[in-house]
Amino acid sequence: MQKPAIVWFRLDLLVDWRRGMAWFEDTLVDADLANNAASWQWVAGSGADAAPFFRVFNPVLQGEKFGPDGTYPRPIVDHGEARKRALRAFGQIKGDKT
Repeated sequence: MQKPAIVWFRLDLLVDWRRGMAWFEDTLVDADLANNAASWQWVAGSGADAAPFFRVFNPVLQGEKFGPDGTYPRPIVDHGEARKRALRAFGQIKGDKT
């Protein structure tokens, strides 16, 4: 459950990965510092396995795989609005006037 939570914090809420990493380390009773840092860097596209900034878990496919009865994912966020916000933020980074 950690990686979907990290993706939501990082890509939907646009939380800096270092702040999210610190919060998880402070909050989790069984936090693994190396695993936590690697997971946050993986999602952010930085670190040893740097990849483009598009690692997103598809909540529909995750729901079909892990909760076919409809219990996962619960509608926490309006994904359509989150996508629009993410695209606007990306446009600002690129310098687009969108």
